[in-house]
Amino acid sequence: MSPFFEPVITSSDKIFTALRADIVAGHVKAGVKLSEAELSTKYGVSRAVIREAINRLANTSLVERKPNIGARVVTLSHEGLVQLYQVREALEGMAARLAATNMSDAEIQDLHALMRSHSQEVKGGETYYQEAGDVDFHYRVVLGSHNQPLISMLTNNIYHLVRMYRVQLGMAGPRVTTAFAEHQQIVQAITNRDGELAEILMRRHILYSKNNIEAKLNRSAATNTEEIK
Repeated sequence: MSPFFEPVITSSDKIFTALRADIVAGHVKAGVKLSEAELSTKYGVSRAVIREAINRLANTSLVERKPNIGARVVTLSHEGLVQLYQVREALEGMAARLAATNMSDAEIQDLHALMRSHSQEVKGGETYYQEAGDVDFHYRVVLGSHNQPLISMLTNNIYHLVRMYRVQLGMAGPRVTTAFAEHQQIVQAITNRDGELAEILMRRHILYSKNNIEAKLNRSAATNTEEIK
């Protein structure tokens, strides 16, 4: 393969990425049935392209297919959150341990630079919201593991489901500053090449995040119950 080869981005790839982003951001609501006809009109492509995008999204667990119902965006639930974060805690803990060993000095310096840019957001009182990709702390640590099967599991499936919970339920209040402080501690452990500590801190950090989002789900459920009464 030529070193100058670049993968061709098809219309299916673009629609898959666009629809995934809209689902994660809540523009396409959780639990909503996906209509090929409506999405075809919205994105200006054929139904065949939409169908392929939906099939790919089903493989990432953002969309589920049910007999006699069709394809729906997954519903955010207490049980789904707990199961997702159980897997995430184990895998991202492993990623942090490996990152402490495998990240180059240059990558670690880039991670410090990322944290400095994030610190300006926290000091400015802004919500500690991270865009997808390289500017996301967790994404950067996962890539730093240099373990391709692990990277694939986390970035292709779990990562976008986690973002769906985080984006749609938000992250505000005391958790903003404490989450940033926890990120700093993890970075320091990686810098010190202390894989064991990096894993412990990452697992603890994800557990705290799970508890925070779980509390939001419980409050939302309680509010909905009151509205029904």
